[in-house]
Amino acid sequence: MSLTRRQVTSAALAAVPLVGRSPKGHRTLYVAGDSTAAQKYADAAPETGWGMAFPFFLRKRLDVANHAVNGRSSKSFADEGRLDALLSVIRPGDFLVVQFAHNDEKNTDPTRYTEPWTTYQDYLRRYIDGARAKGARPVLATPVERRRFDADGNAVPTHGEYPAAMRALAEQEGVALLDIEALSLALWQELGVEETKKYFNWTDTEQDNTHFNPPGAIAVARLVAQELLRTRVLARHDVVRLYEDVPTSWITWPPAPQS
Repeated sequence: MSLTRRQVTSAALAAVPLVGRSPKGHRTLYVAGDSTAAQKYADAAPETGWGMAFPFFLRKRLDVANHAVNGRSSKSFADEGRLDALLSVIRPGDFLVVQFAHNDEKNTDPTRYTEPWTTYQDYLRRYIDGARAKGARPVLATPVERRRFDADGNAVPTHGEYPAAMRALAEQEGVALLDIEALSLALWQELGVEETKKYFNWTDTEQDNTHFNPPGAIAVARLVAQELLRTRVLARHDVVRLYEDVPTSWITWPPAPQS
């Protein structure tokens, strides 16, 4: 039995941790993205999405509503009604930070795959137009890079044409662009083959070169905050700790929600 659009949206509203109205004078930064940004729970520790560390770099009058979900692409996030659910609560003056590509790249999965210069841009426009229609500011973030090195120890890009397609769209639409792909690639290059293992979800049983542990999530969240300042989406008084250590002990994993 196929679901109606209303049923899909209702299911998404039930599944996504929506944030109510912030106190007067507060603004909310909404995050739409995939597992690299998403909230993780106790059963996934030490895996950490950068969205979990993002609030540590913002003043208290800026709230974070992290709607990123494991395994989603720009297409599947919207098709499941999650974008509609987010847009139903976003308010004038809020921000929508959009980071997708990891799962858009999966060309064997028609529910998630988008082509960089056509359907990927088409779906991203839905986020841009939806935020603007609500009086909120859309912000595009190129996908954070995976940990991949060549035989000479050079950090290798993994996202194909998707970052370039997002950069082009941001310019066309007059949208602020956070170039997290380029910045994270440069950071992995600086850290090198062995040191980067301390930033990704490498454990005794897993060698994960896509998802982060607490140090990695903090490092990427710092890049996001720095880019929001550089692009003047946020002002200097909106951000904190850009050049200070953030203890990994601040990261916590709540119990998984009951299904």
